[in-house]
Amino acid sequence: AVRLRRGVFWYYLEELRSSPAVCEDAAYPLAPMSFAQIRTCAFRVLYYRQRVAVEFFHALTDGTGGLVFLKTLLAEYVTQRYHTAIPAAEGVLDRLQDPRPEELEDSFLKAAGPVAASRREATAFHPQGTREPDGFLHVTTGLLPVQPLLALAHSHGATVTELLAAVLLQSLLTLQREQVRPRRQKPVKVLLPVNLRPLFGSQTLRNFALYCSPGVDPRRGEYTLPQLIAAVHHCLGLENTPQQMAAKIAANVNSERSPVLKMMPLFVKNAAMKLVFDLVGERKSCLTLSNLGRVSLPPELARYVRRMDFVLGVQAGAPYNCGVLSFGDILTVNLIRNTREPALERQFFTDLLALGLPVTVESNRR
Repeated sequence: AVRLRRGVFWYYLEELRSSPAVCEDAAYPLAPMSFAQIRTCAFRVLYYRQRVAVEFFHALTDGTGGLVFLKTLLAEYVTQRYHTAIPAAEGVLDRLQDPRPEELEDSFLKAAGPVAASRREATAFHPQGTREPDGFLHVTTGLLPVQPLLALAHSHGATVTELLAAVLLQSLLTLQREQVRPRRQKPVKVLLPVNLRPLFGSQTLRNFALYCSPGVDPRRGEYTLPQLIAAVHHCLGLENTPQQMAAKIAANVNSERSPVLKMMPLFVKNAAMKLVFDLVGERKSCLTLSNLGRVSLPPELARYVRRMDFVLGVQAGAPYNCGVLSFGDILTVNLIRNTREPALERQFFTDLLALGLPVTVESNRR
């Protein structure tokens, strides 16, 4: 429970002395947080009827850490509301215990390697669309049964994440052919967040995730779905290693360690970071596909939970992002966008249906 503060040389997090207020959910998820709000508290706890949601400023934690917080919050609510004892298991923490030092560790500093990886990547295609003038965020949800999806992925020698990423690449290729002339087309790439805790033996609950970015260049020819699956599979095999991730971490951490940069005032750092972000940030991928995997709860808690969802915030410079998780026998895909036209969602779920997967689609469209 912290807030973001602005110092002379760095931003820093300051612990809150009182609990933040629980608020009623708004018309759409992940409404922008002003800096004044982040200075009050860097996360939100929201409710709407029988739904509870938590939203995090990414500097606090990643999806894995946020899920631990949500599970523990739900366990405490059920304990107080229904007088049911929930064991500290399956990611539920004991609120009466002090946090262990490992939970608060900045594992990026610990895991940085001696050599930094290059940030050079080709600029990727971004789906076109008409921005919503009032900032409304559309969320389109696809509900898929887990077993048929698993069977299909295994038939291709792939994981569910690899299959979904490949289908998403296929949909993006189709969309780019419709929106962009062949000579002006760009690579299509999907950022896949990687939970670094298993790679480095970390138990931190702070943000500790990096990305792999599988993709293809349509200017080199057309790709079948098996070829796209292979591209994703081999990219993850090459990049998702302790050595490669340590080099990527070093590329980020080295600037923080630089004596010259340490002495620069914050407004200079902000300008420099914005320039780097514009050059090597979201321009290098079409969108992020983040799969939290299978969510498990203690049986004493699971009987009170009907459904779980995971929604990523929309990118700053691109219109889409995608969050995935499975709970029980249902996998939930949430595509979020800040444009009016649901072009990518329509193509993606159509492509899944073409593979013989039953998909139920929901939306918060007005």
